[in-house]
This record gives sequence, structure tokens and C-alpha cells, in this order.
Amino acid sequence: MKMLEINGLNVWFGSGRDRVDAVRNAAFEVGAGESFGLVGESGSGKSTILRAITGLAPSWSGTIAVAGRQIEIRRPKDFYKQVQMVFQDPYASLHPRHSVDAVLGETLQLHGFKDIDARVVRLLDDVGLGQKFRFRYPHQLSGGQRQRVAIARALAPEPELLLLDEPTSALDVSVQAEILNLLADLRQEHGLTYLMVSHDLSVVGHMCDRLAVMKDGEIVEIMDVVALRAMKATHPYSQHLLQASV
Repeated sequence: MKMLEINGLNVWFGSGRDRVDAVRNAAFEVGAGESFGLVGESGSGKSTILRAITGLAPSWSGTIAVAGRQIEIRRPKDFYKQVQMVFQDPYASLHPRHSVDAVLGETLQLHGFKDIDARVVRLLDDVGLGQKFRFRYPHQLSGGQRQRVAIARALAPEPELLLLDEPTSALDVSVQAEILNLLADLRQEHGLTYLMVSHDLSVVGHMCDRLAVMKDGEIVEIMDVVALRAMKATHPYSQHLLQASV
């Protein structure tokens, strides 16, 4: 089954002479249970695709379908039970005056869950934190711990598709591997599908099955991770990226 299908996606900001075309005619699909990467330089349109899927980039055309259901400009309420996003900066994405318990409890309540206490405990266990972190605030957590809370919040509605926007780039190098391994374990345990944005080809090589290379808002090549590891890109820009990563 195809979890995500994107065809002829265009995303832009502004209008008239001020219009900026951030993504042009993007097309790819992600199978259920697959981990798919979007790579390229900063400003190439990677994160904009994620924002278009979630509704954070409202000006777009083309088709986006999740689990066979085409998305319109206004997402149905149950869309966010199916699709969740983990952002780059875990401190900016958590309310500084809300405890971990409040962050997770509010998310569960919004999605109609009843057994909130038990679910909060289970989510903290899932991301390797445990109950001792339940009533702490973001300023009492390390960067890696904050990102674990952000991942727990994304898991709370029991989604099928997780959008990962550079989930480790704001973290210390020593913590990045821990978070990537956690994400790999969660994907296997929960049968999740990932769409991951990264500028780091080693991260994509570790986490993804296939990837799309983006340049100036366009997808220039789609390859599997075997070709990535063998340095067998066909497009000159992809070859340049691979050579620069060595």
C-alpha cells in the first residue's frame, strides 16, 4: 500500500512580483512502512514539502494523498491522527510553561483519548524517558530529552505517517545517534512510515530505504539507499552532493 503519494506539487509564497516558488512539480511516493528521505542544500524546498503536507504552507497546487485519500486545502480533523510532524528545534516546538505531562496530556485529550494517565506513562517509556520526567518543564531537560518529548507528542495520536524535519540537526553530535536509533526502533515497533528531511547523507543512509535529491525547489533524482552507499548517483548535482559528503 502507498502511504503517501505526491504528484505535480507546487508550493509558493507571496503573490505577483513578490511570489517565490519554493517547490516546483515535485512527485514521489512512499510505501507503507517505508522510510523515505528528502535531501539537498538549505533552501532547496525539502522542509516546504513537509509543511505543505501538514497544512503549514497553505499556497500549493497538485495532489497529495495519504493512504489513498486525497488531501484538500482544509484537512479533516482525523488527518492529524494519521499524520504527525517532529520539528528541527525541540525547544522552540515545546511550550516553555507547559510540563511534559501537560504537553502529552493535552495532545491526547485533543484527539479524544480517555485513559490519559496510562497513555502518558506509556509514551514516556516508549521514548526512553520514564515517569521521572513527567512533571518536568522544557528548561529542565537537555536537548535530546526535549526531542524525545517532541517525538512522544507526535506518537500520542497513534499516527501512521511521521514527518521528520531534520530531527537531530539541533542536537549535540553525541546525542544524535541516540535519537536516530530511537526513531529506527519506534518505526519497527509501531509499523510507522517516515518522510525525513535531512542535509546529512550519512543520516539518510542510516535511516532511509529510498531518497529524493532536491535542488532549487525541484526533485532531480530519486534513488535507493544501496545506490547512495555505492556512490552511484546519475544526476550531476547528486554526484556533487555525494562527493562533498566523503
